[in-house]
Amino acid sequence: MAKISALSGFPEWLPSERLVEQHVIDVFREVAELHGFSGIETRAVEPLEQLLRKGEIDKEVYVLRRLHAEDEDASAAGAGSDPARTLGLHFDLTVPLARYVLEHQNDLAFPLRRYQVQKVWRGERPQDGRFREFYQADLDVIGQDTLPGHIEAEVAVVMAEILARLPLPAVTIHANTRKLSEGFFRSIGLEDHTAVLRALDKLPKIGEEAVRDLLLGEAGASIEQADACLAFAQIRTRDASFAEQVRELGGRGEMVEEGIEELTAVVERVEAAVPGVILADLSIARGLDYYTGTVFESFVEGHEGLGSICSGGRYDSLATDNRHSYPGVGLSIGLSRLVARMLSAQMVRATRPVPTCVLVSVADEGSRSDSDAVARALRSRGIPCEVAPTAAKLGKQIRYADRRGIPFVWFPSADGEHEVKDIRSGEQSSADVATWQPPAKDRTVRIVPADGA
Repeated sequence: MAKISALSGFPEWLPSERLVEQHVIDVFREVAELHGFSGIETRAVEPLEQLLRKGEIDKEVYVLRRLHAEDEDASAAGAGSDPARTLGLHFDLTVPLARYVLEHQNDLAFPLRRYQVQKVWRGERPQDGRFREFYQADLDVIGQDTLPGHIEAEVAVVMAEILARLPLPAVTIHANTRKLSEGFFRSIGLEDHTAVLRALDKLPKIGEEAVRDLLLGEAGASIEQADACLAFAQIRTRDASFAEQVRELGGRGEMVEEGIEELTAVVERVEAAVPGVILADLSIARGLDYYTGTVFESFVEGHEGLGSICSGGRYDSLATDNRHSYPGVGLSIGLSRLVARMLSAQMVRATRPVPTCVLVSVADEGSRSDSDAVARALRSRGIPCEVAPTAAKLGKQIRYADRRGIPFVWFPSADGEHEVKDIRSGEQSSADVATWQPPAKDRTVRIVPADGA
């Protein structure tokens, strides 16, 4: 057999690691459903022309074709083929959502409250936390023609509750709004807002002096304007006090005041629901050329180098047709990226590597049916268990359970006098298959902080 090599960018977790990933997925689903979001799953492929609409990502899209395609299929998938007939694997969940909303608009009730946890594929250069195949978890509210402004805060609250339930260090959600940034740049005399945002977005990577040079050069700012932009980007507050700081820097006009009002409403609503999570951060620039309202980025305390683990915002045209437009608010977690950091930084652990709580021993192969009956009875009461694979000596069966991380071994008896052993403490006692219960903390696998019990 040929030597097997790892394929970079396509993570495969060990069973105990997959338990962590599944826990994150389960928390996301549970909290989303508590807030009335419905889960959907879209197809893995979209026409290439639809995937390429989002921008210059053609080098990241995986094109799909059959190995032994018929001539017309091979032609459609080849170089220079018609993008409308060529299929590609989706690289995010937003393009599929836009198509899904338009395709099913007559069967959906709006506002649509949707969550989606699904794999996506991107031809990126693999590196720490960046994969070519990974889970993404999205949360969106989509309106038809209109969508109330308070939804922006509501989606942030749901995401904050999701992140708060995960065994992570403190997470802070940073918020800014397009109107405030654009209005401020206008009020100090800068017209090329995109260039300013592009420069400010590089602050964490290249620092203040390099960004000042970009503002003076690419954005055409004067020294005074560049200094004002950098001071604006340094504003961070836990409450509405950012407003006065903006005005002191020269922020004036209707757009500035509208932006202040919008961001204040978001900060106050999120703070009231989930105290200590939201932060008005006027350095947030990424996405403001795409999002039309509030934009969010989220950072894990002590792991700021990971970048934003959850981002999104308001967009007023997810999709449009001849009858309707579909504004929305959405937030997205790069779920596999987050799990990879949780594992590599040893933030969390599974309390055991397998779901099994009880191993039912087998005295001899002739009595395996008795062990099977015990296992069925325990499972009927929701206790995860398995039957020993062989009727080896009991010592070997106990060692098998220990290697697997199974805490209890059950010893069936023909006369009904069963016993169960906690192999961690060595304690063994009589047990009734109809009533015995493991301690609550052992019944199922739990995902806990690495230093937790």
